[in-house]
Amino acid sequence: MNRQLAKRYLFAISLSITILLNVSCKQAEPKNDIESRVNKLLSEMTLDEKIGQMSQIDPGYLSDEQIKQAVREGKYGSFLNVSGVEKINALQKTALEESRLKIPLIIGRDVIHGYRTIFPIPLGMASTWNPEIVKRAFRISSIEASSQGIKWTFAPMIDITWDPRWGRIAESCGEDPYLASVLAKAMVQGIQGENLTDPTALAACAKHFVGYGFAEGGRDYSTTYISEPILRNVVLKPFEAAKDAGALTFMSAFNDLNGVPTSGNEFTLRQILRNEWNYKGMVVSDWASVTEMIAHGYCADEKEAALKAIKAGVDMEMSSTSYMNHIKSLVEEGQLDMKMIDEAVKNILRLKIKLGLFENPYVDPEAEKQLLSPEFMEHARKVARQSAVLLKNEQNTLPLSTNITSVAVIGPLADAPRDQLGTWVFDGKAENSVTPLTAIQDLLGKTKVNFAAGLKYSRDKSKAGFAEAIAAAKKSQAILFFAGEEWILSGEGQSRGEITIPGAQEELMEELKKTGKPLIVIVMAGRPLAIGNTVEKSDALLYAFHGGSMAGPALADLIFGKESPSGKLPVTFVKGSGQIPFYYYHNNTGRPASAESWTPIDSIPIENSQASLGYRSFHLDYGFTPLFPFGYGLSYTTFQYSNLILSSNEITSDGKLTVKASVFNNGNVDADEIVQLYIRDRVGSITRPVKELKGFQRIHLKSRETVGVTFELPASALEFFNGKENVIESGKFDLWVGPNSSEGLHTEFSIK
Repeated sequence: MNRQLAKRYLFAISLSITILLNVSCKQAEPKNDIESRVNKLLSEMTLDEKIGQMSQIDPGYLSDEQIKQAVREGKYGSFLNVSGVEKINALQKTALEESRLKIPLIIGRDVIHGYRTIFPIPLGMASTWNPEIVKRAFRISSIEASSQGIKWTFAPMIDITWDPRWGRIAESCGEDPYLASVLAKAMVQGIQGENLTDPTALAACAKHFVGYGFAEGGRDYSTTYISEPILRNVVLKPFEAAKDAGALTFMSAFNDLNGVPTSGNEFTLRQILRNEWNYKGMVVSDWASVTEMIAHGYCADEKEAALKAIKAGVDMEMSSTSYMNHIKSLVEEGQLDMKMIDEAVKNILRLKIKLGLFENPYVDPEAEKQLLSPEFMEHARKVARQSAVLLKNEQNTLPLSTNITSVAVIGPLADAPRDQLGTWVFDGKAENSVTPLTAIQDLLGKTKVNFAAGLKYSRDKSKAGFAEAIAAAKKSQAILFFAGEEWILSGEGQSRGEITIPGAQEELMEELKKTGKPLIVIVMAGRPLAIGNTVEKSDALLYAFHGGSMAGPALADLIFGKESPSGKLPVTFVKGSGQIPFYYYHNNTGRPASAESWTPIDSIPIENSQASLGYRSFHLDYGFTPLFPFGYGLSYTTFQYSNLILSSNEITSDGKLTVKASVFNNGNVDADEIVQLYIRDRVGSITRPVKELKGFQRIHLKSRETVGVTFELPASALEFFNGKENVIESGKFDLWVGPNSSEGLHTEFSIK
């Protein structure tokens, strides 16, 4: 045994003994009151030690000894982007045995849609409309991340957005506040588990508070202007759901909101989060968002930035060091009340106690054996299957038979293991991805698969590979073209002005279409792309987002009919960038458009008279409808809706409505359907949306089976903020039950 190996062996033995002793002490010690423990610790802390708890850094520029010395001195209460069992256990050992107060560290990391087992991007997970499998995905992510010493993830990201140009739409749950709220709850519960002191529990962090997804022009970090009714009726909804689900932490955002940066915004952080919602958790800034208030023009220097952030309610500063450099002088000068410092430190200590870090700060080295377990990978496959949305299927082109004699697999995303993982993946590895090409070859045998990438990567404009791709298509019965965008084109800082499919992919598809073979397009992307031209060229189109480690097997399952596609769009698909923003729950205008009022631009006569174009709200070139509506998604069967029945046509403001409908599977394929409930408040004290999602259910129907669906709709679900207060107003309401936001059975009811 060499010296290094012997050293590790002795460390492992020492650690195992320490863990056992900690567990033993935990079992023997009576449960302490959290507040008394917090107050006792606080009373023993110096101001410098309090500032240390309020400071979090990425220690990448420090040596191991510098990091340990900083821990000994209590300079930092938290690190991010430190991983590895041995390293983190050693840091915790230093904190617990060599620092004065023996306060454990909390280690944070961005675990956004998986740690080592990577799930579809959150926008893809939102397409499942299945909170249970999303919850399980985040539970698996926490199990894997905790095995490496991570106890805090900066997720879920639950910003509402109406702009697919914004790169971080990939991390979001889409455009709808109700769907995002349901998923926010599931994500928080998955991350934190059933018992916060469980070694696999991580602290969740609801981000970004608030309004970040409304960045002007879809430009990341940009200004946001949001009216208070939109803020309260739309943007804040999933954050309140995360709070109600017990999210231990919140993160302030980068953007300014109506002129005030959110990391110094007392209205959102103090008035709404703390006072109105009575939130007792901890607030961390986003990366350097405290000192970025200087660039915003809201603070003159770091000292003022620290002052405004603390007054607003940011307990811990991430990455930048304005707290470390200036809190002491701000207190000594009387600009900062010591009570605010104590409040922040209490929130941090409370978090560490709730997570059981004082009793069990170490991670068992054996825990990492769970990474990439077959069970985890199988769940990733299931989530990826349910996240794919079938948008077109002319003449039942899909599914293909596994008895097909040959198939062409073409396109830059067919065998791109890193790209299919998607954005914001630090710890997933390309070598653990199973690509569509590999999965299809495994299913059919390599001799039946004619592969030619055609393009080297999604932005490739060279036609050098066209001939090989066309040749592969000509000798195949059908073409599977894997289109889309590389992972680097979406995510933080990756906003696009045009959201068409990049490179020469459209041109290659045009050439493949000329072969006369069925053209099946599978789009793997980080955002809703403007795919109108692709839809026209294709015989079938499956939108798969970036599907994670098991995207390949999941897509093979769908393409070859092991399971029917069941995903539904969590965001409206626009025809082009000029149609943005377009979201289904928009308010009406005084001149709403209709099919009768719109004249397509190519149909306008030369020297047309002024009055013949309808004077209605539409684009001459795009019309007034999206490419695909929110909630849309096809199946390998068809569903018929019938028998919409309400328990009453009138309810009181404290009552509830029972809504029933029947769904019939009118095909030969067993499949899932996502049944959606929408309402419209016809007249309000402020104008109300044309539709609002208020419920959904995923149901499984066997061929020719009818299933009854029941929704409970309390009047409280119809409450809204009218600019002054939250109200439930009397009047008439429309109600729909159907397969998406544009179709469904209709009836009406009243609130009295």
